[in-house]
Amino acid sequence: MTSKDRAIFLDQDDIPKRWYNIQADLPEPLPPPLDPETHQPVNPEKLTRIFAKELVLQEVSRERYIDIPEDVLEAYRWLPRPSPLYRAYGLEKFLKTPARIYYKWEGVNPAGSHKPNTALAQAYYNAKEGVETLSTETGAGQWGSALSMAAAYFGLKARVYMVSASYRQKPGRKIMMETWGATCYSSPSEYTEYGRRLLKENPDNPGSLGIAISEAIEDAVTHENTKYSLGSVLNHVLLHQTVIGQEVEKQLEIVDEVPDVIVGNIGGGSNFGGFSLPFMGKKLKGKLDARFVACESAAVPHTTKGKYTYDFGDTGHLTPLLKMLTLGSDYKNPPIHAGGLRYHGMSPIISYLIKNGHMESYAYPQTAVFEAGTIFARTEGIIPAPESAHEIRFVIDEALRCKKEGKEEVIIFNNSGHGLLDLAAYDLYNHNKLEDWEPQEFSYPNLVNG
Repeated sequence: MTSKDRAIFLDQDDIPKRWYNIQADLPEPLPPPLDPETHQPVNPEKLTRIFAKELVLQEVSRERYIDIPEDVLEAYRWLPRPSPLYRAYGLEKFLKTPARIYYKWEGVNPAGSHKPNTALAQAYYNAKEGVETLSTETGAGQWGSALSMAAAYFGLKARVYMVSASYRQKPGRKIMMETWGATCYSSPSEYTEYGRRLLKENPDNPGSLGIAISEAIEDAVTHENTKYSLGSVLNHVLLHQTVIGQEVEKQLEIVDEVPDVIVGNIGGGSNFGGFSLPFMGKKLKGKLDARFVACESAAVPHTTKGKYTYDFGDTGHLTPLLKMLTLGSDYKNPPIHAGGLRYHGMSPIISYLIKNGHMESYAYPQTAVFEAGTIFARTEGIIPAPESAHEIRFVIDEALRCKKEGKEEVIIFNNSGHGLLDLAAYDLYNHNKLEDWEPQEFSYPNLVNG
């Protein structure tokens, strides 16, 4: 393989026709969501008040594969998928490492991240059910952008509650959402009872994903023909994202490579889940010997310092209780620029895999992350989203370890989005004005043990 083979492409006929469901291959069933009033497993029927019925069925399914509807496949072709897999020759040369580094590049669609893979699926199922409006939250804006675009594609309206800190930091995302026809509110907002209460307590509340989720759910349950969409965390969201990992499997076969280290960033777990779970299924069956590494913010260390317990998925305590690694639903998230990583909890699937030793996790401070993003931009040409720069930090450190030890490991990671709307943060870093944030005080939940 030479530098002329930098990008590995697939034909559109190679888009996976089924989503892969890791729940079929876990050693044991995931702990079920609990009703916060009874502490008993939630009746899935209760979830259909806020989610499309088909998505609820996917949430609890243990079938190994779920067929992708033709209308969703057509939407994937429109994006277009498959996305390319790149060999990071420039980064390898700069680091003088014997490691071979590959990255899946999910920033090549109109929304600029991996998020449309589930946004299009969720919009489709809601439109099929006759829903008119979707409400949702967004952190850095990638998810809000993707759902706004998907809603327009399937003829739906969208209302997006964007974390206030990111709403101020990334006005371009709001403009994208509005251009696609969505309404975007700074969260906490004046448009929900919960938001008004928080603003009364603190008019400068920087917001959090937990708060924005509460507002979006309140919106869904108080408006006719409106349902809620979540961009990460839940099982069906990770399910839809597995088109990423399945494509990577085919692309690595083309270049006859087997991964030694599989890396991703984790906010709620969707991009790393979608990228890694098809490979994890092989590991659980004894067919792959690889390390799985999840990278998070040191300011929001939900897996490296969190507790594995039942907790609410939102700050307003409107969701069922989920068994996950969490810092507590009232954790005060510092306003780091990786807005997609500012979440108190973690996907139940990713939490289970980390807790049981199938995955590792590492936390990095903001300045070290932007240093890695800058190195990547100067060697690979792509300015990565701050979220993706977390895993790039690990990849650089791992490649240097390979150099020191003389090991030719194959390292793959999911470059989940571009940073072209994060340039203000890069400007702060370039002028030595970017600060690191310390973790805030943890308030672990004491709701349900076990």
